Amino acid sequence: MSTAPAATERKPEKPAVLVVDDEYGPRESIAFTLGREFNVATADRGRLALEMIRETPYDTIILDIRMPEMDGIRTLEELRKIDAQVSVIMLTGYGTLQTAQQAMAGGANQYLRKPPDVAELLEAARKQVAATRERRAQASAMRQALSLNEALRREIQVRAPQIWQAKASVELVHDLNNPLSVVVGYSGLLADEARRLADRAPEESVRLLAHAEVVEKAAQYCHHLAENWRGASKEAASYAPVDLPALVKEVLAVALPGRPAVELLGLSKAEVLGSRYELMRVVQNLVKNAIESGASSIQVGVELLGGQVRLVVRDNGPGMGPAEIKKALGGGYTTKANGTGLGLSICRHIIATHGGELVLQSVQQMGTECSIHLPILK
Repeated sequence: MSTAPAATERKPEKPAVLVVDDEYGPRESIAFTLGREFNVATADRGRLALEMIRETPYDTIILDIRMPEMDGIRTLEELRKIDAQVSVIMLTGYGTLQTAQQAMAGGANQYLRKPPDVAELLEAARKQVAATRERRAQASAMRQALSLNEALRREIQVRAPQIWQAKASVELVHDLNNPLSVVVGYSGLLADEARRLADRAPEESVRLLAHAEVVEKAAQYCHHLAENWRGASKEAASYAPVDLPALVKEVLAVALPGRPAVELLGLSKAEVLGSRYELMRVVQNLVKNAIESGASSIQVGVELLGGQVRLVVRDNGPGMGPAEIKKALGGGYTTKANGTGLGLSICRHIIATHGGELVLQSVQQMGTECSIHLPILK
């Protein structure tokens, strides 16, 4: 019964070695010595060797120092421009320390006296082949890492809007908690008032309508925040004249009721061109940050500064140092247990889309002043 012949295993390819020497005898002797273990090529001059190196990635090059036309030192200098990883063994028939030092300084990996001892030559070739392959593996891994890093950088650039929106969505949900709490609270008040309402009690009816109005405004605020965010990636927000002092009063009444007293200062009317609900969100964030810092005194002022309207939120909270200010503006920094640290970063983005600027100044133990500068509506 015959059996199929077993598949022959492919033998690993021998390492490639190039021997460069203008003397025929020593050159062929080295090639013969290494021939059993290595694929050996030879060149009788430096310029020919450089042409061969450009075409073939050798594992080791054995290079004689003393050659006519182009000596080994000059050849070594030029081949390093072609292949920085290949190991080079220099041969010197004179064995002077100065020549050897010159070769090593030029990028040689090892030097042997000429003619080399057989065992010493084989050991050097094996060692330098292994070193070449290790350097090439490291260089290849580095190139792959750089390529992956560049691909990741491009991917981040392409997806930057989605990444920003994903982060901002977390902060948006947090922002909605305040007005939604108002909706729930005032809904309870409405229910209580309704139970106590007499058949004909005009004063009770007026109070009930006032509560209903606050509930309606808070609900509208939540709705517009969600709608604005949903359409943010599709089209720019529609801008219209916005009275900043009136907007601040509405935010304090609708989104931040029942909080510590906030002192309103400055102008009673100052219009800018912008998205009403996006600007409400900015003011809410700035005042909320001041409240949550533990400040006992909070001032919100609106003033004219050159051709701009400046809205400033000032508190006497714990303040921040320069490093904390930088982190807060960049995003990801928070002192709150459940905070995302994205609030100020998102506010900066919103103000920038309005053609304005957000400025943060703070001194530890003295308080914080956060101001937004927007072009005045003329």
